[in-house]
Amino acid sequence: MAAAGAASCRSPLAWLFALAAALFFASWYLLLDSTAGPAAAARAYQGLRLGVSGGRRPGPGRKCDPARALLRVYMYDLPPEFHFGLLDWKPPGFGGGVWPDVRGAVPEYPGGLNLQHSIEYWLTLDLLASEQGAPTPCAAVRVRRHADADVVFVPFFASLSFNRHSRVVPPARDSEDRALQRRLLEFLAARPEWRRTGGRDHVVLAHHPNGMLDARYRLWPCVFVLCDFGRYPPSVANLDKDVIAPYRHVVANFANDTAGYDDRPTLLYFQGAIYRKDGGSIRQELYYLLKDEKDVHFSFGSVAGNGIEQATQGMRASKFCLNIAGDTPSSNRLFDSIVSHCVPVIISDEIELPFEDVLVYSKFSVIVRGADAVKKGFLMNLIRGIGREEWTLMWNRLKEVEKHFEYQYPSQTDDAVQMIWKTIARKVPSIRLKINRLRRFPWFETNKTDESPLHSSSWLQNQGP
Repeated sequence: MAAAGAASCRSPLAWLFALAAALFFASWYLLLDSTAGPAAAARAYQGLRLGVSGGRRPGPGRKCDPARALLRVYMYDLPPEFHFGLLDWKPPGFGGGVWPDVRGAVPEYPGGLNLQHSIEYWLTLDLLASEQGAPTPCAAVRVRRHADADVVFVPFFASLSFNRHSRVVPPARDSEDRALQRRLLEFLAARPEWRRTGGRDHVVLAHHPNGMLDARYRLWPCVFVLCDFGRYPPSVANLDKDVIAPYRHVVANFANDTAGYDDRPTLLYFQGAIYRKDGGSIRQELYYLLKDEKDVHFSFGSVAGNGIEQATQGMRASKFCLNIAGDTPSSNRLFDSIVSHCVPVIISDEIELPFEDVLVYSKFSVIVRGADAVKKGFLMNLIRGIGREEWTLMWNRLKEVEKHFEYQYPSQTDDAVQMIWKTIARKVPSIRLKINRLRRFPWFETNKTDESPLHSSSWLQNQGP
């Protein structure tokens, strides 16, 4: 009886001890979880918030599934000097790897006009996110074998390299930008992935008109991602094989825009460089035609001082915004207009517009031939003939399509990053056709030097030290 009584007394005590221990460990778990910081909470929230094609939603720590991706991408592990090293990022510790961990803080890209050609940065971040498990729509997924890939991505931040390192710094005889291009060509020439296809499945980003200025003539088989074809001969870049990507806008988005037709007193707005060379001479002609027109703002402007703030206010107060050819057929002004919901008036005969195979620009912009625009009275009669109802339809359409021109990290469904991946994916059948045609001949795999422009050693030797 005594033993049974002792057991019955110990049983409630044991139960209470177990309950207390469980509560103790649960409280410590909650405490530790709360110290993970706002970044971890934000990442968890982003993973739930972002929509994914096919109804899938990537959570924190979940990698994208290559079998369900629209585009499978093999990305070279280039040394950091070609990409994030240009942002002064260094691998942590000894043997820290080639890439930053994008699940936390990512290296910052410089602001100002650098941002307009920053697409290499956004696309590389998205590929890293697909592999590391950061939130992404998973349209493009990084794979580790070339045989499993649709395309090969070359992660060289060419625009940033030009902006930062195109000047020759004595006593050097060549710029660091040219030296990086030369080292990139040497790297590619030695890669079996390049040799198997002659580079025809390689994606090279040179969004700045002067990016890859030397190497572009050796990379002509690749898929270029460009802002326009203004400084490329058709034999090097053309719409059949290449992709036109939008600039990243410089002005801020016009959030919660209720400034409709009557709230925009300026009819037509332009502020920028007026005297340009080559095709940009049309700006000067239009300036003299329009400078005295009522309700028209046509003046010189730049990003210096508060130029971006002035442009932001001017576009938001205008019904139509002029986008005129300059030194090149395109500029970021078009995309500034779009996010300001100022109906673009595009006057650039050589311009190629991003995603035009899926977007109908005439629904949210006015496109005018240069020869018509410089006829006295033609442009103003055209603009004044667009009434409130038609303008409002275009204004509303601008608010619908602006997401397609937005670069951001983490990327979101149908933003600029995802639209570029989808455009590249639509090139894949043509890429495969070109490669398969080359493989008609049994000596293709063993006689690659005849097919690849990178194996011209004389060119490499003549490009300086």
